[in-house]
Amino acid sequence: MTITVYHYPKCTSCRKALAWFKNEGIDVEAKDIVLETPSAAQLKEMVDATGIPLKKLFNTSGMKYRELELKDSLPDMPESEQFELLASDGMLIKRPISFDGKQITLGFKESDFVENWKND
Repeated sequence: MTITVYHYPKCTSCRKALAWFKNEGIDVEAKDIVLETPSAAQLKEMVDATGIPLKKLFNTSGMKYRELELKDSLPDMPESEQFELLASDGMLIKRPISFDGKQITLGFKESDFVENWKND
């Protein structure tokens, strides 16, 4: 299955992740997270398929997250609203997201990439 990488071109971690895939000879479908923000349904599919906690999808260090004061409001927000909120603005989503339908990595940590994406 194809690995889709949602990235932000100015993000250093995103560039490192894409370079890692290229160096490993792994073809990915790269999508600019701002121009092609995953829909609420796609985000829910990621959570359902991988069991990753929904709160991990939020870019908690981002300006938008702080501007909206999400640290305080997220705990009481219904999941459906959280998915819609994430889908409304790619800058709210932790990046890069690498997802193949079964597994996911958030951010770039080389050891996680080796464990999840390295071909045997």
